[in-house]
Amino acid sequence: MTDGSGGPEPPTGPGDAAPAEDNPDTPFDDGTQSTDSRTGSADTGNQPESESSDSPVTDSEAYTTDIRTLDARVRWLWIGRALLFGLLAGGVATVVAFFVNSAWLWVGPLLFVLVAGIGITHSILLYRSWSYEVREDSLFLDRGVITRVQTVVPYVRVQHIDTSRGPIERAVGLSTLVVYTAGSRGADVTISGLTPPEADDLQTRLKVLAIESEGEDAV
Repeated sequence: MTDGSGGPEPPTGPGDAAPAEDNPDTPFDDGTQSTDSRTGSADTGNQPESESSDSPVTDSEAYTTDIRTLDARVRWLWIGRALLFGLLAGGVATVVAFFVNSAWLWVGPLLFVLVAGIGITHSILLYRSWSYEVREDSLFLDRGVITRVQTVVPYVRVQHIDTSRGPIERAVGLSTLVVYTAGSRGADVTISGLTPPEADDLQTRLKVLAIESEGEDAV
């Protein structure tokens, strides 16, 4: 048998394999990727594993707060103290007037009204002026009636934080938080008029921020 060129066609037998044709579309397999026949998933070989992000990271912004005010019940607590102080002052004035000159007995009730009135007014205005804010680097306090006082307590100066509840505070459902700071005596900060949950929450926030600030300051 002859091929198209007129020459004899080379014989093909069962032992002769047909020449392989080059297919440019066939990808080259370099053996770096294999497929698991049981799961059908591909093994990517030297592909690095992603780093785990499960390690806890303290975010100071998560512990900050907006400007907060005191619980309204502390206003009545302060008013009660003002009434008690006015009653004490008026009683003493009445007793003195009774032994000195009974014509001056009216001084006691008048003194009670004046002292109690000033105390009640001061208590209401002080409650309206009181606010605090937990910032990223410090605790900010703003209060005062006649003299406006703004206090900034950096967390690096915080020694420890306590919460306390006296008998009267327990009766009205309030608590007080005390922040002890490093420095001169009298530099401690007291925030009264907090509910027990608010005091515990504020104590936790300040504790975490203080610990974090110590680490940053050490670096």
